[in-house]
Amino acid sequence: MKIIKYPKKETWKEILKRPTFDISSLEKTVQDILNDIKINGDKAVRKYSLKFDKADLNEFSVNTDEIREAEKSISDDLKKAISLSCKNIEVFHSSQKQESKVIETSKGVKCWQKSVAIEKVGLYVPGGLAPLFSTVLMLGIPAKIAGCKDIVLCTPPDKNGKIHPAILYAAQLVGITSVFKVGGVQAIAAMAYGTESIPKVYKIFGPGNQYVTSAKQQVSRDGVAIDMPAGPSEVAVMADGSANPSFVASDLLSQAEHGADSQVIMVTADESIVKPVLQQVESQVELLPRKELARKSLENSKIIILKDIDEMVDIINEYAPEHLIISVENYLEIAERIINAGSVFLGNLTPESAGDYSSGTNHTLPTNGYAKMYNGVNLDSYIKKITFQELSTEGLKSIGPSVEIMAATEDLMAHKNAVTLRLNSIK
Repeated sequence: MKIIKYPKKETWKEILKRPTFDISSLEKTVQDILNDIKINGDKAVRKYSLKFDKADLNEFSVNTDEIREAEKSISDDLKKAISLSCKNIEVFHSSQKQESKVIETSKGVKCWQKSVAIEKVGLYVPGGLAPLFSTVLMLGIPAKIAGCKDIVLCTPPDKNGKIHPAILYAAQLVGITSVFKVGGVQAIAAMAYGTESIPKVYKIFGPGNQYVTSAKQQVSRDGVAIDMPAGPSEVAVMADGSANPSFVASDLLSQAEHGADSQVIMVTADESIVKPVLQQVESQVELLPRKELARKSLENSKIIILKDIDEMVDIINEYAPEHLIISVENYLEIAERIINAGSVFLGNLTPESAGDYSSGTNHTLPTNGYAKMYNGVNLDSYIKKITFQELSTEGLKSIGPSVEIMAATEDLMAHKNAVTLRLNSIK
């Protein structure tokens, strides 16, 4: 990790840059796959599944026998862990329901809003380097709570055409019955445009690699909504003398192990903690099965030493991390000053891993600075809001003249006439 001492504010933007890769050729490749599947459906999906996942599939849909087999093959301990996470995620997301209220904005003018679930949603669950069965819970549970009618889940198979059993178990536990063995760009294309086997959806959710991210962004320009722009995972840690160096190191590595393009950052105003943290990073990384990936990520990562806590807060709000861990003495006070972050973890005993799995919050979060304008997935992500209004005679008399004046001033006389005719009818 690179150590940067007391940088001037005008250099922060450069210091905080995420790792960048030339994606111009990638975008063209993705566009070609999208167009092929849009035209040729299942035939093209089958071709790319064989090319990228080495899986020669006649059927994309997961059947009930496969789900039963998956349930038998995972341990009771894992089932209990998944059930606990499921319960906490359900409790937290159920609390986000909002009741509709009728508001009388003027006498006789009633307005209200109704929440309606998006009918058809698609969930993408990565299954390459790591089978992210936790993402099934994070995406599927709020979709069910919202009341989405059709929930389609796509996840890549192995070369034998099998899906990791924990993914299938989580899907059946949540109640998702439409599961397809399709990964990568071909999965996004199939859900965006529909094929003979895989239904078209209205909104696509879920993380993925650069190809999946590019595919989601491209289909969003083609009339399909997506949850958010997303990229490689990242974490920032704010630490002072009260932080435990081994905990800080473990949190940095928990994101570094995601991949070479992930980034981790620590900011501190206490230079004495830097060496112990680095020592812990070095000792802990050697124990990781994915240590080579983690080491590549650490090459893009930084420890930034600043003058005081105010600068620490300012640089974090500028960086807008996906995950933020606040390991400082007065963490609740500091948390109130954070305005740009995907999800925040408070105190020495709250690891980022808790939010990834079992605390109840959602782990599908904005990356690459998008936390400045996007939030993570929540219940509202699966809901659209429809507004209603009703005017009585008194209400029409109350606001009608104002509407007439404003419409006439904008030279929209049909708008004015729609009010004038009604006002004349009640005189």
